Amino acid sequence: MKNINKIYVNGAFITPNGTEVANLINPSTNRVIGTVTLGNEIDTQLAIASAKAALPAYSKTTIAERIEYLQNLYHSVSKRENELVDIMVEEYGGTLQFCRMSTKGTVNAFLNTIETLRSFDFERKIGQSIVRLEPLGVVGIITPWNASNSFITGKLSTALAAGCTAVIKPSEMSALQTQLLTECLHEAGLPAGVFNIVNGLGQVVGAEITRHPDIAKISFTGSTLVGKTIAKGAVDTMKRVTLELGGKSPNIILDDADFEKAIPQAVLMAYMNSGQACIAATRLLVPENRLSEVNDLVKAVVTEKIKVGNPQDEDTNVGPMVSQKQYERVQNYIKLGLTEGALLLTGGEGKPAGLEEGNFVKATVFTNVTNQMRIAREEIFGPVLSILTYKTDEEAIEIANDTDYGLSAYISSENIERANTMATHINAGRVAINGFSHDPKAPFGGFKQSGIGREFGVYGLEAYLEPKTILI
Repeated sequence: MKNINKIYVNGAFITPNGTEVANLINPSTNRVIGTVTLGNEIDTQLAIASAKAALPAYSKTTIAERIEYLQNLYHSVSKRENELVDIMVEEYGGTLQFCRMSTKGTVNAFLNTIETLRSFDFERKIGQSIVRLEPLGVVGIITPWNASNSFITGKLSTALAAGCTAVIKPSEMSALQTQLLTECLHEAGLPAGVFNIVNGLGQVVGAEITRHPDIAKISFTGSTLVGKTIAKGAVDTMKRVTLELGGKSPNIILDDADFEKAIPQAVLMAYMNSGQACIAATRLLVPENRLSEVNDLVKAVVTEKIKVGNPQDEDTNVGPMVSQKQYERVQNYIKLGLTEGALLLTGGEGKPAGLEEGNFVKATVFTNVTNQMRIAREEIFGPVLSILTYKTDEEAIEIANDTDYGLSAYISSENIERANTMATHINAGRVAINGFSHDPKAPFGGFKQSGIGREFGVYGLEAYLEPKTILI
């Protein structure tokens, strides 16, 4: 058992002023595997002061210097990639296949940012003016538990590329992962204070970051509810915000799609990261006249191909929910689906046989779902797929857009032109055609209540910069 009793401030691991201790629990067994001492408001203020003190020098660094720092970070983190995977599987319960993919993203964030930085113009001639893009200042970075380290490196690398310094509040449930990553980041040898990391609760550390006048920007990934709270608090000091929030992503299977290929793919996209993903394709929209065929295909895929089990096994598709609280949340939605009148196709309440110790949920599918049901409208964050039907392309678009969210969407079709035309009518920040894909240089973020602003590439970098116009 490992006890995390330090925070990282001004280039050093120090003992926090906070004294509250939280248990770290393996969700596959519900056994305590460690503890973390939580920082408090004083610790957060120290971290912010450290970042503020480091800002004048760091904001004046050259592009070449920032690239060198990012390269050093890449080398330090990449050396321990396997360890980062292993601790993520143990502490978070993510499947081995997902944790490998996520950790690859953790490592490659630095290389992707370097590539963006090499061709980025911080000074531009617009009209008769010179426009300089200058670093915003000290950035508050607040990250969730469902891919903790990749969120940290993605946001931090972009902030550093812009010339900002940072205070990071990761999820307290990810402290073992954070500790290992922090050791890697420390080894890279950046100037003291450029980044600081404080474990702590959202209502304590996160709240202090939100209200502190020396924080110029907040980059947050998490629930829409918390994102709204941050936005309300940030406006008092006119902080800039990037908020990547919830989703209820539609996956439209058009009638000309190869259903034998598209349906298995759709199931995997619904259950990605054990369903604990804001981009999971949890609303499957299919032609009404092919519902029976779809039901048979989906049920066969889930019962024969999807394995819920030990996340350390190579062939596991769905691991445990991150906590008992999250398990109960998903169970409540499964009960709700039954109450609302949806037809349970497979899965259902309770834990799979032989997995009673952990927070495991049966891979669940509801069919005969309408878009007015709560299971079709609210983010469940677990392995629960809802099948809905449509009669025409226009109705499919209408159903897809009839949601408070707009983060991601998916379309399957043998006719790329038809799918691309439909994509232009979908209200989502990212639309993937014929499968799941990720472009680390393209902007990512949401429409509507899925967020504000964009991350990755040029759009993500500009979100950490303030334009200054110089008239000559």
